[in-house]
Order: sequence, then C-alpha cells, then structure tokens
Amino acid sequence: MLGIDYGEVRIGLAISDPTGTIASPIAAIEATGTGDPETIVDIAAEREVLTIVVGLPLSLDGSHGPAARKVTAFCARLRKITTLPVIAWDERMTTVEAQSLLRAAGHSPTKVRGAERGRVDSASAAIILTAYMQSLTDVE
Repeated sequence: MLGIDYGEVRIGLAISDPTGTIASPIAAIEATGTGDPETIVDIAAEREVLTIVVGLPLSLDGSHGPAARKVTAFCARLRKITTLPVIAWDERMTTVEAQSLLRAAGHSPTKVRGAERGRVDSASAAIILTAYMQSLTDVE
C-alpha cells in the first residue's frame, strides 16, 4: 500500500511492507500540480502497491473544508488514471502526531524548512497508512 499526505508544496509518501503491517516513510516529492496524479501512479507501479491511501484533512467537526475538497479532487484525478483502489482516509491530527514522533526521535520538526519538511509530510503519510491498515485488522 502507498500512503499519501497530499499538500500543494510537497506530497508525503509512505509504503507498507508486503504483509500490510508496517508503514514506513519514503522520500516526499515536490508537488507540481497537474502532473502529481501521474507521478503517484508511477510510484505505485514502481513499488508494486495494490492500494493507494490518501489522507483526507477533515475539519475537527468532520466537515469538508477547502483542504479536504482539494484532496477529494486529487483522489478523483487519481481514480481516472489508475485501476488501483484509491481510499480517502480521515487524517485529522496526523501532522501533530508526526511532529510529536519526530521530536521524540530527537528532531525539531517546527524549525525545519524546505526539503526537510518532507520528513514531517512522509511521517504523516506513514501515520495515515498505519491507521488505515489497523482499521483493516480491527474488522477481521
């Protein structure tokens, strides 16, 4: 599975192990706009993933604000160019959780800029993907 933390500047990415148990951050990519869905589909093919999970930034009350509408549109563009399932997954609070985990590991996510911000984005993608994978095991 490929986890995605979609942003207009960077797109955080994470990949699951073959068993769908562990999500690991991989290098974030710079967002380009129109070509982003094709880039994601290429990465999915290269990594041989079977599912794409995209974080959906709902408001705290569960409503769809501007960011969620952008992600929904991004997911629709992905679905037009791939046969892989594209799952929009509630990502509320994942950036905060990612920053906490990075701080615990000795990093200072609030002070990083540029490419280093990709670490936070990809850590968020790993959290999103982990939450999705855990939901699958909770059902079984």
